[in-house]
Amino acid sequence: MSETVTETEDAVTEETRLKQLEQEGDIAADYLEELLDIADLDGDLDMDVEGDRAAVSIVGGDLQQLVGRHGEVLDALQELTRLAVYRETGERSRLMLDVGGYRADRRSTLMALAEETVAKVKESGAPVSLKPMSPFERKVVHDAVAAAGLTSESSGVEPRRYVVVLPE
Repeated sequence: MSETVTETEDAVTEETRLKQLEQEGDIAADYLEELLDIADLDGDLDMDVEGDRAAVSIVGGDLQQLVGRHGEVLDALQELTRLAVYRETGERSRLMLDVGGYRADRRSTLMALAEETVAKVKESGAPVSLKPMSPFERKVVHDAVAAAGLTSESSGVEPRRYVVVLPE
């Protein structure tokens, strides 16, 4: 009996969390749509829930100016969007924003870098330090390294914080 109640409570909690994430996506999309209108930029919005966070993508049109050099404008736009969600919900958001597939492409590049680095570390048995990365980039590398069975840690101070891949 108690297992059934717990399973039901877990399902309700999961359903509630999914609705919260969908609400975050809706708020973010409204905010971004207004921004696109003000900036007179074309773009369509795609919303999704990936894992435990809302994901919003702006696709179509020439959107490079919303990405900026090394994704700096995109990072800033993501923070502003998270603040817009916070203003409406009163809760911090871990929303992920992508523009023109920049983060998706960057994720693929970083996964390949992580695989190469894991191979080097396994072969040499010595730690390897990578170039400084944004928090998003470090998270991608940490996840890929963990999936490959090694450990990693972040070192340094922002904006020069970097990942060190450690041997077994």
